[in-house]
Amino acid sequence: MKKFLILSLLLLFCGTLRAGDDARHDPSINAINRLPMHAAFFAYESAEKAIAGNRKASERYLSLNGTWKFLWVRDACDRPDTFFRTDFDDKAWKTMPVPGMWQLNGYGDPQYVNHGYPWREQFKSDPPHYPDTGNHVGSYRRVIEIPETWSGQQVIAHFGSVTSNMSLWVNGRYVGYSEDSKLEAEFDLTPYVKPGANLIAFQIFRWCDGTYLEDQDFFRLSGIARDCYLYTRDERHIADLQVTPSLDNGYTTGQLDIRAEMSRSSKGCTLELEVSDHTGRPVASERTKVSATRQQIRLNAGKVDLWSAETPVLYRLTATLRAPSGEVIEVIPLRTGFREVKIAGGQLLVNGRPILVKGVNRHEMDPDGGYIVSEERMLQDIRILKENNFNAVRTCHYPDDVRWYELCDEYGLYVVAEANIESHGMGYGKNPLASDPVWKKAHLERNERNVRRNFNHPSVIIWSLGNESGDGANFTACYDWIKAYDPSRPVQFEQAFWGKDHNTDIICPMYWYYDKCKRYASDNPKKPLIQCEYAHAMGNSMGGFKEYWDLIRKYPSYQGGFIWDFVDQSLRKQGKNGVMIYGYGGDWNPYDASDKNFCDNGLVSPDRIPNPHMHEVRYWQQPIWVREVDLQTGRIAVFNEYAFRDISAYSLHWRLLCDGHEVLCGSVPSLDVAPQTEVPLQLAYDAGSLPTEGELLLDIAFRLQNAEAPLPAGHTVARQQLVVRERKAEMPEIAVRRIDSYTSDGTVALVQEDRNFLIVEGENIRLDFDRRNGFMTRYEVDGVAYLYPGTTLRPNFWRAPTDNDFGAGVQRKNRMWNNPRIELKELVGRMEGEIAVITADYELPEIPAKLQMEYRVGNTGEILVTEKLITAKDVKVPDLQRFGMRMEMPATFDRINYYGRGPWENYSDRKSSAFLGLYSQTVDEQFYPYIRPQETGTKSDIRWWHQGDRSGRGLMFTSAEPFSASALHYSQESLDEGLTKKQGHSQEVVPQDRVFLCIDKAQSGLGCVNSWGARPGAAYRLPYKDYVFEFRMAPEIKLY
Repeated sequence: MKKFLILSLLLLFCGTLRAGDDARHDPSINAINRLPMHAAFFAYESAEKAIAGNRKASERYLSLNGTWKFLWVRDACDRPDTFFRTDFDDKAWKTMPVPGMWQLNGYGDPQYVNHGYPWREQFKSDPPHYPDTGNHVGSYRRVIEIPETWSGQQVIAHFGSVTSNMSLWVNGRYVGYSEDSKLEAEFDLTPYVKPGANLIAFQIFRWCDGTYLEDQDFFRLSGIARDCYLYTRDERHIADLQVTPSLDNGYTTGQLDIRAEMSRSSKGCTLELEVSDHTGRPVASERTKVSATRQQIRLNAGKVDLWSAETPVLYRLTATLRAPSGEVIEVIPLRTGFREVKIAGGQLLVNGRPILVKGVNRHEMDPDGGYIVSEERMLQDIRILKENNFNAVRTCHYPDDVRWYELCDEYGLYVVAEANIESHGMGYGKNPLASDPVWKKAHLERNERNVRRNFNHPSVIIWSLGNESGDGANFTACYDWIKAYDPSRPVQFEQAFWGKDHNTDIICPMYWYYDKCKRYASDNPKKPLIQCEYAHAMGNSMGGFKEYWDLIRKYPSYQGGFIWDFVDQSLRKQGKNGVMIYGYGGDWNPYDASDKNFCDNGLVSPDRIPNPHMHEVRYWQQPIWVREVDLQTGRIAVFNEYAFRDISAYSLHWRLLCDGHEVLCGSVPSLDVAPQTEVPLQLAYDAGSLPTEGELLLDIAFRLQNAEAPLPAGHTVARQQLVVRERKAEMPEIAVRRIDSYTSDGTVALVQEDRNFLIVEGENIRLDFDRRNGFMTRYEVDGVAYLYPGTTLRPNFWRAPTDNDFGAGVQRKNRMWNNPRIELKELVGRMEGEIAVITADYELPEIPAKLQMEYRVGNTGEILVTEKLITAKDVKVPDLQRFGMRMEMPATFDRINYYGRGPWENYSDRKSSAFLGLYSQTVDEQFYPYIRPQETGTKSDIRWWHQGDRSGRGLMFTSAEPFSASALHYSQESLDEGLTKKQGHSQEVVPQDRVFLCIDKAQSGLGCVNSWGARPGAAYRLPYKDYVFEFRMAPEIKLY
């Protein structure tokens, strides 16, 4: 008998191990004993607890968060086999927090891979096989005290998000298995637990066969990312609740169709449903006796307020289950909204009206927690999105924490809810996993679970089948299932391309160029175009975002898209010299597969500081626009782009600027403009009140009058700058300056005798030009040296490559413009009256081109600089990156005063949001620490620029045409990593004790179509051709 018992236990032990091993290698087994997915809700013990809505305060809730005993092994073959036994000795084990990611707690290294699977450098992908070597395994143990009051109740374990899989044991007995890292796994523990102490043990593998469907573009971390807990339910309970709103009578009255799945034991109980508005006033109710496991109920709510991202009105649905005796068994609170979504006439309609999708892709990523994103961080993200005129978010590329959808419901964001499927590493060839029947169940399960769990959220307006996976019959099956289960929402799939779009309701490609978008949208399409990813925001980017929105606003079927992406997905770590850096792929070890900083494509930094290009996005997504009618007399027209709300909540504020100085201002406190309409408006000025000279600009801002959470009162939702009178170009000139009509301010003379320098000298000035290269090496006026010792004023054709430049290969293809060999052919000095003229002629033999430099020097030290590039004919030469001059100044000249676009950096194709104005700044403020060092800090359309010290003494730069400039404590070379990226980080670049000043005629745009080949638009590039740049630089005192 004893031998039989031992043998039985041995067979049971081997069977439980084999079950887990079989499941993690078999695509047709994605769960063992895992409970079916249900809509997200919590069943409370009373109406009072349900109204409070805090599950953690319920007696039916027991947290599993906290510290667990933990053992980590590097290779799967070394994992413990008997760790789940109650007599197992775990005293030598370490601990791990739950939630907690292994790699951020000292176990293994974070790894960033765009696609190709994390093992791609050591193992050739061969689904469903994966390597055991390097397949880390974490084993967890913890004793949990089950309350006596839970006796006789169903006890369920909820594990929020486990990567990549889990096998679960309770009190030494095998419970089950789960894959799908981004959705909760629930198990019925009732047969395994007892009141008092209970051992819960589970094991997680870094990789399993499910990893082949989780090749998303993000950091690959392992562990538990969301809350884990136990909860209890009566055997008589509501197993699932699914709520479908519908609208009638011209979108004025609403109904809720409710599908309630009931446990078998609940037969004979009473189900009560009540809908109440935001004031708590009941608007509909129904009582029904439970007679079957599925109850279908319609609630007519009468006249209702509609939910949209603009007007996120929520109603409360309360489901109460009562025993035949009348006692409350459980109460489930849900929030819902009355809204309708459909495709009609080639457009996506919400509540019968077409919307513009101002969206972004958002990964769940925190610089310290990794996949663990707190509610505080979610609220911060919501606030940033609303501040910057976003109305939509795509949960790339998996379901998010349930709380995120609740916040989108509450604050108003349209959601594309994506399933946890991406097999990017398998490519898009003829035999993708989506065409393999073996993988059909896995595709279906992940989509089914996504839909069932997130069904009740009004914010979810579109289901997404997955991302960057080869199309095939498995996705068609997913599409068909969703359309049958939820006909109330459209379904999209990124790889269902134009012409082969049977399994998508929306054409949702990635990174289409402008022309392709225009071609599709102008052909009277039957399906709307909403790019699931566009405008790749990597590094110093988002140039040309305007061009996308010009098309979106022109073509009705082109309804917007989702920027890639919201946050730079880097993790905080220590860099060189102990500085904090944001780590990216390759920063932890040299052998893991890595796609470097391709994870850093965010509109905000990892700590949620908006990157400079966010300003441009905010501008082009704003919902209120002004059209000039007659600006001389103050006549404008205001257009309300909202689909559902008027703009009475906003006030209009205006000011008139003359050469940057405010001369008039006013406001319009009440605006009566209905959705999608334009209304004329008269501002309180006329032509007679305008200055007669100078550049005149009209700045207009629309501000929120009262707080609308999460936005405060005074928030600016839209702003524009209109030109009332254009700037009159004035050619800079050099003249002999006099103190008065009778008194000279000195003279200048040429000193030709020096063998090394051609010298311009006056009573208080000294300029030296090196006879070897023709460059100015000394610039002193009134005893002040404006050039840093040992440096020169010299031509500049290059910039530190941006991430988009690297993607397009500019750092290689255009490298000839980086400090090209400049051979001096002739240096000549002469006097033209009382003006000294220095001319230097050069050849650029590597280009080929000629360069002419002329310096006209006046008696007060002012210089008129003319830079002229003369190119060869019929020669193919790459574009220039900039055309201008650069110099270094002593560090004391760290104050900037300028009239141009600002206050943030701006470029030729990213400047609409940077208004012309007068700005006072410091050099310290100019450098923006993108994740990788690159070009930064440029300001464009400058009328004048003064680089001075604290006393106001400095150099004034002017030109007949608007120019661009930048001033940094970082050299161009220190921000340029060369031909290949070298794991650089902005925080590790050491500032220098000088000012690096660039004065440019023009600089190349930035681009945003993609970061792997696209260049800026042709209008924003600097092709190989002749250029002339003329500017004046003069010593001038300007008080700050």
